[in-house]
Amino acid sequence: MAQSLICMTLTGKTLAEDSKLVEKYAKKIDLVELRADHLTDDEQLYIRRFPAMINKPCILTIRRDIDGGNFTGGEFSRTTLFGRALSFAEETEEKNFAYVDFEEDYHVPSIEDAAQAFDIRVIRSFHDMKGPVYNIKEKCNSMRKTGYEIPKIAFMPKTLHDVTNLFKETADFTDYDHILCAMGPMGLPSRLLADRTHSFLSFVSPAETEGNTAGLGHIDPNTLNDLYRFRQINNETSLYGITGWPLAHTGSPKIHNQGYIGHDLNAMYLPVRGPQISEVIEFAELTGIKGMSVTVPHKTAVMNYLSSMSEEVEKIEACNTIVRENDTWVGYNTDAYGFRRSLEEFLGVTKLRHKKVAIIGAGGAARAIAYVIKQMGGKACVFNRTLANAKILADKYGFDYAELGPTTCDKLEKYSDLIIQTTSVGMNCELISTPETDPIYFYNFKGHEAVFDLIYTPPTTPIMKRAFQAGCRTCNGAKMLQYQGYMQFKLFTGMDYEK
Repeated sequence: MAQSLICMTLTGKTLAEDSKLVEKYAKKIDLVELRADHLTDDEQLYIRRFPAMINKPCILTIRRDIDGGNFTGGEFSRTTLFGRALSFAEETEEKNFAYVDFEEDYHVPSIEDAAQAFDIRVIRSFHDMKGPVYNIKEKCNSMRKTGYEIPKIAFMPKTLHDVTNLFKETADFTDYDHILCAMGPMGLPSRLLADRTHSFLSFVSPAETEGNTAGLGHIDPNTLNDLYRFRQINNETSLYGITGWPLAHTGSPKIHNQGYIGHDLNAMYLPVRGPQISEVIEFAELTGIKGMSVTVPHKTAVMNYLSSMSEEVEKIEACNTIVRENDTWVGYNTDAYGFRRSLEEFLGVTKLRHKKVAIIGAGGAARAIAYVIKQMGGKACVFNRTLANAKILADKYGFDYAELGPTTCDKLEKYSDLIIQTTSVGMNCELISTPETDPIYFYNFKGHEAVFDLIYTPPTTPIMKRAFQAGCRTCNGAKMLQYQGYMQFKLFTGMDYEK
């Protein structure tokens, strides 16, 4: 089958708005889907004009609300709109709709005959907004009444296993054109790897209207083309990725995919979101992923799936990188390398002798930080809301420990030469210091402290803003992400990223 096409879904309120978006993204897409159910009532009366307004093949869709759309009128009204849109065909095919989307249970012979008479291909669709679809090929066969129709199945996965099953069932599904998609953030791999399910197309939405399709998990055409290089993916493309949950934002795909471009490698790095590491491993092995970055909450649980691990993983007891070797997984920890290199640049020193360090948090990231602080000769205190967890980490390196809260403010001041914030508190939030956005909201900076926050989104967190305003030096986790990514790149490819 031919390479999967890129179809941009149009959800503007007017035909003119949609037409401008087609013009803007024309070089990044192959065809468009006019979601007429998003148009105003007045604009819906003129949808017949739209194909002549653009220079791309167009799918006409009037999606019902029960299938995730906006059309709430009755079937008579919808049929009338379909009739207006498909009648009075132009002699020039480009001025007609190329495709029309009818749901599995929509059968109006006169409308279907009109589509066939004007060489408009019918997409016969089925949507399940609440759960997965299994026996996919059988379902497509039952939906496809004629060789002229393209069956489409879109579902909302409940687990990553549901997405894995989509790839498993369709690995050799090349009998005829079909469209397959797992929706939502968990279903993103089905969009990026549409060629692996032999899907006729993959849907995107322009950034300007992404809010209209947010729940569906669309990405924009620029991201699909420039970040993930969708058009270059083929059977020889090596796959790598990052896993975590919910993994709402990650800068790793940009780092790694730019590296593949720079080294002229046929490879792609994608997010694989899943709350259970067992299902992530299942997905990776089925799709042939060769290496993965591992982030919260899987850095410890993933160790149960390793055949061997590096010295850093054993000592830190957390793994952020797995590589497929001889049909087994080998674990590494590049957080320590990335943190140490970025910290040395931030402070301008390679040793921390006579420095007292506060480590905020006791999770997987804190373990790597404690390991590095010990290597660099610093004295530290681990502060954590759960005191028992702070004690476990501190005892491993002979550090002090304390409960994280206003009652231990004096101790935090004692260990304030360098304050390292390792928790997720402050991620993707406004720059207002509250107990929910600033893990040490109770601490008053004096100006001598150096503050390193592992978070990089936003670039300045509430704790960093307070520290900077008090005259402190501050650093976020962007460089750490970059350097640990460079090391992962070398583990994945054997190549030096920076060269």
